Amino acid sequence: MFTAALPFVVSLASASVLSVTGAENPLSIPANAYGSDHETFTRVGSLEAVSSDTFTTFSHPLFPAYSARIKETDFCDPTVKSYTGYIDMEARHIFFYFFESRNDPATDDMIFWTNGGPGCSSSLGLFMENGPCRLTNATEGPKVWDHGWNANANIFFVDQPINVGFSYSEFGESVGTTEAAAQDIAVFIAMFFENFSQFKGRALHMAGESYGGRYVPLFASAVYDHNVLLVQNGFEPVNLTSIMVGNGLTEPLDTLLSYYDMTCTPASTKPVVDISTCVRMKKALRRCEIGYKKWCIDTYDDMNCGSINSFCENELMGPFDATGLNPYDITQQCEDINDLCYPVTREITNYLLRLDVRSELGVDSHAASFSACSDRVGSAFALTQDGLHDSSVYVGALLERGVRVLIYVGTYDWICNWVGNERWTLRLDWSGRTEFAAQELRDWKVDGKVAGKTRSANGLAFATVNAAGHMVPYDKPAEALHLVRHWLADTPL
Repeated sequence: MFTAALPFVVSLASASVLSVTGAENPLSIPANAYGSDHETFTRVGSLEAVSSDTFTTFSHPLFPAYSARIKETDFCDPTVKSYTGYIDMEARHIFFYFFESRNDPATDDMIFWTNGGPGCSSSLGLFMENGPCRLTNATEGPKVWDHGWNANANIFFVDQPINVGFSYSEFGESVGTTEAAAQDIAVFIAMFFENFSQFKGRALHMAGESYGGRYVPLFASAVYDHNVLLVQNGFEPVNLTSIMVGNGLTEPLDTLLSYYDMTCTPASTKPVVDISTCVRMKKALRRCEIGYKKWCIDTYDDMNCGSINSFCENELMGPFDATGLNPYDITQQCEDINDLCYPVTREITNYLLRLDVRSELGVDSHAASFSACSDRVGSAFALTQDGLHDSSVYVGALLERGVRVLIYVGTYDWICNWVGNERWTLRLDWSGRTEFAAQELRDWKVDGKVAGKTRSANGLAFATVNAAGHMVPYDKPAEALHLVRHWLADTPL
């Protein structure tokens, strides 16, 4: 989920963005990051060894600057074991939740989930989308949710990068690029699988939505390339199997250009602005396409890329923003953009502000007061223009290496809509492109009813979800779970 109706923020807001080791390239690790004490390394062994009273600490000899803490936490879903903890990177700390599968935690796949923003807490996914519980009232707390994605998988929800949700930094450090964020996540995943042997070899699916369309391809690429290091040093690689992106910002040019389609044509619903405005928008399309390709794609020039993006935001996004409609569901008015147009986000925030909840979850006393989305993190990413970079090239690279890719999109979303996402998947440069593009869209069904359209070939799948907005599991929980179950089982819809 984006923190505002305008995702492509290019204003150079004041932010403290410190260099993070390895941040320039998420797929490399500095030579001095490795430890050599392989033989004396002690693993936790199993989640059964984790206490509910205190944190259990674990680490990895290849990454001595990192460690993590985990404790059993009895909340949300009493039918499964749940855990919370922190990834500790010296003075930086990332909070996470982990829930075992309701089906068979000893054999079921693993899902890593992140919300977007950049800067939004994955507690939003947990409590209003695909988590094992739903929350509608801060006083009453969460209730078990039948359509949680832990129905057939063990699942992480991670507040990343630092300073998101319950994550924090001790001395004002901030992460402002997806490359830097990817490094932290890849190390954590390596640590977790190495310490909890019950999950070794288990299929891992990395998933996210919105800005997760940038996060997830880079995170998964970092995990894949870290596997080379793990194998070279005698450790078992992580079984990275697929990525899943819902209503994602993956290819920014196609996203920008698609705003004309979503605003001025019946691509989703009827046109929502007047004819003269649409004529002006259409005239801007070619200029935006040429300028973006020249300054943001072929050769990245931060000043000129930022300038063309600013112009295109004004011409292609401004008209919709003026309507007052919900950018995450074009059929609705936005009640309050400060609540991301969904009042339930305020209830989630108020629940997580409760001292008894913080105590139960094991939230560090140093963590700042919880907020659903961090302006500080959003500003840090805006400062680097991180969102203006094309992440689809990582998707192609993952496909070439046998990692399956699912792109799913709610048809009522405007901000990361189905038009833009379909376009880049059809144009994606990879060896399976011709066969994928030749597939006609076909209906997929749930309980005999058409739920959307889909095409797939050679490990890449694209699916729309009818009448769903930006947050597909929130609007269409049964359809979302059906989609994910088929994807995990690698069976066609």
